[in-house]
Amino acid sequence: MKIKVIMPITSDVFNEEIREEFKHYVGPHDSFDVENLDYGPASIESEFDEAMAIPDILNKVKKAQEDGFDGVIIDCFGDPGVNAARELVDIPVCGGFEPAMQIALGLGKNIGIVTVLPNVVSMLQDLIAKMGIEKRVKSIRYVNIPVLDLGDKKKLEDALFNQSLEAIKNDHVQVVVLGCTGMMGMAHNLMKRLKEAGYDVPVVDPAFSAAMMVKNYVYMGLKHSRLTYMTPPVKPYKWWEK
Repeated sequence: MKIKVIMPITSDVFNEEIREEFKHYVGPHDSFDVENLDYGPASIESEFDEAMAIPDILNKVKKAQEDGFDGVIIDCFGDPGVNAARELVDIPVCGGFEPAMQIALGLGKNIGIVTVLPNVVSMLQDLIAKMGIEKRVKSIRYVNIPVLDLGDKKKLEDALFNQSLEAIKNDHVQVVVLGCTGMMGMAHNLMKRLKEAGYDVPVVDPAFSAAMMVKNYVYMGLKHSRLTYMTPPVKPYKWWEK
């Protein structure tokens, strides 16, 4: 199985880490290829960033199908361009949000998200409403660390622990979802620290969730419904030139 992992940003700061992390997700016959955008934002932390990323995301999704990949992961918790990509190709496409939330919903009643910045809270509220899970998501908190600064793992882990603890104590959260795929590798230690603090709750990693979801779709021979994600009508498109 060949999976294309599209980093929907121009910065390559996460590339080596995600290659190492995804080694834990692959079987003997699986491979993951990681690719950045050629144009777009350095990171996604706003609606504007997301809009600027989507054109090249779609270009790379289309090329992934042409190159024989079995599925695509758009490696961002905001699911940028996911629905449009599903209209465009006949292979499974997942971002980080939908798989992580589907997994979290099966692990407990009340869900809490801990994300990066206040800028993205309203974006996540829109995704929650689109999934129809407003009654299950009790909390969206943030660590107030920009995406490109998530490499300071000690600072990130402490902030995630503190915000998760607040969500559990004050918001009645029973399952924690990491609200950025750049938080990869944090879930295990965070679960351990929460358990030591007296709270035995699961922590869902969105990158891991996306990888497992795409792999399962491929193994099951499934792709997204053409009654939902209809092929776009043929028409001319224009784009600006520099």
